Amino acid sequence: MAKQFDKIEDAHRSFIEEQPMFFVGSAAPDGRVNVSPKGMNSLRVTGPNRLIWLNYTGSGNETAGHLRQANRMTMMWCSFGQRPLILRAYGTARTVHPHDADWSDLVAPFGDPFGARQVYDMSVDMVQTSCGYAVPRMELSSQRDTLITALKGKGDDLTPYWVEKNTTTIDGLPTGILGDDE
Repeated sequence: MAKQFDKIEDAHRSFIEEQPMFFVGSAAPDGRVNVSPKGMNSLRVTGPNRLIWLNYTGSGNETAGHLRQANRMTMMWCSFGQRPLILRAYGTARTVHPHDADWSDLVAPFGDPFGARQVYDMSVDMVQTSCGYAVPRMELSSQRDTLITALKGKGDDLTPYWVEKNTTTIDGLPTGILGDDE
């Protein structure tokens, strides 16, 4: 049976911090809904109603474009271990780019790793848990280093790649990655 909470409680925080991956969902008022898996130790619970997560450069940039249109976001964690559980955080979020004034403060908990293109700052207004009984049990063998290796192969400046792949969503929405109104 699903249960709702108005904040991230200590047990929720522990569960979130134990998970090696999470999922992010976003959507503009029109167009496609995006759901992305995330990993690489890129999430921090910074308070009972706040999460930040570091977004690395990738081949798309849907979340940034969606949040410019509608700042709602859902994050989800599910246990693949012994104890079945699904946890979702619902709320609003803002995109912080390297060109924004508060970038340094928000990226600091992650050490400003190579390939970082955004930090998402989420205000959580509801947390929901559900059983997770249908989620399979799996074991993590290792994290991948493929993304960072591929990004380093593009050189020290990722701006040309951002221009090619990250300025608009698949529906043509601007992402703000270059600091202008694209």
